[in-house]
Amino acid sequence: MKETDSVISDSIPKKKGFLEDIVKYKATDYVSINQRAQKIYLYNEAEVYYQDMEIKSGIIVIDYAKNTVYAGRIKDSTGYSQAPVFKQGTNVIEPDSIIFNTKTQRAVVYNSKTEQMGSTILSEVTKKENDSVYFVKNGKFTTSENLDDPEYYFLMRKAKMVPNKKVVTGLTNMFIYDVPTPIGLPFAFFPMTQKKTSGVIFPSFGQDTGNDRGYFLQNGGYYFAISDFVDLAVLGDYYTNGSYGLRMESNYALRYKFRGNLSFRYENLLNSERGFPDFAQNTIYNIRWSHNQDAKANPNSRFSASVNLGSSQFYRQSINQLNNSNFQNNTLASSVSYSKTFQGEPQVNLSVTATHSQNTNTERIDMTLPTMQASVTRMFPFAPKEGAKKGVIQNINLQYNVRGENRIQTTDSLFFKPEMFDGARVGMRHTIPVATNFKLFNHFSVSASGTFEETWTLNTINRFFDATNNQVVTQDVSGFDSFRTYNFGAGVGTTLYGLFDFTKNNKDAKIQAIRHVMRPELTFNVNPAFDQYYEEIVISADGLTTTEFSRFEGSLFGAPSNRFSSSVGFNLGNNFEAKVKDRDSTKTEPKKIILINNLNINTSYDLAADSLNLAPVRLTGGLQVLKKKMNINFGMVLDPYALDKNNVRINTFNVNNGGSLFRLTSANINMSYTLSSKDFTGIEKPEDERAIEENLRSGGRDDDLFGLPQDFADRRLNNEDNEGEKEKNEFYNYAMPWSLRLAYAVNYNNNRREDQIASHSLMFSGDIDLTPRWTVGLSSGYDFLNEGFTFTQVRFERDLLSWRMNFSWIPIGTRTSWNFFIGIKSNILKDLKYDQRRQPDVRF
Repeated sequence: MKETDSVISDSIPKKKGFLEDIVKYKATDYVSINQRAQKIYLYNEAEVYYQDMEIKSGIIVIDYAKNTVYAGRIKDSTGYSQAPVFKQGTNVIEPDSIIFNTKTQRAVVYNSKTEQMGSTILSEVTKKENDSVYFVKNGKFTTSENLDDPEYYFLMRKAKMVPNKKVVTGLTNMFIYDVPTPIGLPFAFFPMTQKKTSGVIFPSFGQDTGNDRGYFLQNGGYYFAISDFVDLAVLGDYYTNGSYGLRMESNYALRYKFRGNLSFRYENLLNSERGFPDFAQNTIYNIRWSHNQDAKANPNSRFSASVNLGSSQFYRQSINQLNNSNFQNNTLASSVSYSKTFQGEPQVNLSVTATHSQNTNTERIDMTLPTMQASVTRMFPFAPKEGAKKGVIQNINLQYNVRGENRIQTTDSLFFKPEMFDGARVGMRHTIPVATNFKLFNHFSVSASGTFEETWTLNTINRFFDATNNQVVTQDVSGFDSFRTYNFGAGVGTTLYGLFDFTKNNKDAKIQAIRHVMRPELTFNVNPAFDQYYEEIVISADGLTTTEFSRFEGSLFGAPSNRFSSSVGFNLGNNFEAKVKDRDSTKTEPKKIILINNLNINTSYDLAADSLNLAPVRLTGGLQVLKKKMNINFGMVLDPYALDKNNVRINTFNVNNGGSLFRLTSANINMSYTLSSKDFTGIEKPEDERAIEENLRSGGRDDDLFGLPQDFADRRLNNEDNEGEKEKNEFYNYAMPWSLRLAYAVNYNNNRREDQIASHSLMFSGDIDLTPRWTVGLSSGYDFLNEGFTFTQVRFERDLLSWRMNFSWIPIGTRTSWNFFIGIKSNILKDLKYDQRRQPDVRF
């Protein structure tokens, strides 16, 4: 029988050794082990790896008697080299020297550099307590890239650092190029988390002297990091005269699903002080919502939103808006839509849309709540099951469309009140178009169509003569009613090609050929008269004066026409292209250049009209010149009929009245030109995409001709930290990136012998980098009709390395104002800023 030990295991735990893991080390020159001193010496490019610790240095000494590791620099005739790099986990420290205890995991670091979330801490002495706590003495906190001579830093006499989480310090103040400033705090907290965290947003301080609102705090509040998918910023403004404002901004996103943003802005504005004669109070608000669905989310359904609504005077009276240039917008527009496609044969498309359009001048608001549209794709009932469709019968096709609306028209003062629904108009229209097409003589394309429509409405009228009050009375009638209409049309067209060859007489001609493409089309339309929906009523006391009316007048889709029309229309489209010999001798084919694109001429003749049968001739066209950098669009209207002495159009041709063949009634020309340094030097001046996006969100333009948003304190208009840093060249002589945009427009009216220019203006904007760190921008224009400059904005930007300085100035006009900002680029210290502005005067 085998004896076994009654003591299975020793109750006394074994004492841990000096090392709990394998130590790996190496050096380029030598590795020396001193058994008597119990030390290991590593010299030149020495490296030590132990657990999650990694040390690279010029000299490393491992003292396994004291459980310490020392790392330092190498000194030679040129100075010091191979400074230690200490790495533990994700934390990296670059000191002059370090002493690390392998048993307690503590360390003493001298003259270290530690990077934390885009910032750097330069410390004379750092004590590592454990993996998550460091104590710093005389540390410099900065986001500067030049660590040898930082342009600014915060001197922390004593501080505690938790890597990737926070830095807490006692007395600290800012130094600019080693010069102390009075900007300081008795204690400070620097967040270092890699995750989004909630926190206080520090406001901007200032004084509003233009409108006597006193001192203010602007854009202060709190940021809520709700989740990885949605956030919320609540900002407020307060003025000492009692004015205040509130802003809520939220962004949300779900990858491969959707993304969007929502904002609400409210301001209660007091002008002057209560009790004074010029005291006034005004409340304004603005709501914006943008939602975009990812195309990958669902190919058969889509939801989108673009909302911009609120007080008509918001952009003109707001004292804290992002986009100062949007006061020129005359319209606020919104659209929220959902669409779905039902696959099959035929395919069915359904969409529901709510729209809003608001004129900020008249304060009129038009809404559809909602608009429902459905359609069945085109069906060919007589088409063969296989092969192409041929002939009139096989090409017969029909569709079905239905549109229903609940249209509301109200004013700014009744918005969001029950009274806004009093004048609502509800209706639905069903449309069935039937069409066919075929070839005639192999050169002519012939089409024929007919459309049947049935209209439903819940709003009609009743009109009668009130003999008692001797007036015509119109009453609104609620209830279902309907009417049906139809029309017919046909058209024939062809395409003609012409080529003018210039190489017959001269093979080396620069212009080798001009190609002319003409597309003439002749149309015929018949619109019957629907007299059955009209009634004749007496409108005078003697019963001799009568008139006709339709009960569908004022309904959503209006009344059917009671006038028969049969018209012949003519349209001629022209395209002109040139083949030009390429300057590059290696190219064998000539280069194509568009001379005139879509030069269209159209008119019509009403066969059923008693007079004025011929419609005015309309001519429109466009062309691109200067290497397609300049777009020119033009148009004019030519009337064949003359005017009488009262400037009324009469049934007499102008040529028979002593005039020319046609009378020019209106004309317009629009030109736009874009030029940049890229066209000459290849260096492109990038656009401010975030500012352009803010312009579009507020209903503005997709360029800077009317200026750019210039609220620099709002970080949403700034790029990421250091903004991707442009390539800097410290020499004076270098290529300066620049961009220039021009827009010219002139409109002429002579419909009733006005013979006047209705509008005539030139808009221009540009930006130029004067030096690698100086940028100047200008947006302005000149109104030749009123002989004055339009909205003008001057912009300056100075890159101060770790800092950014901006200045925006509107020098003339009713919006005279300026905005100055200087602040640190880094998001960690973005609240360290100075923001001063002069608000535009409020106008009532």
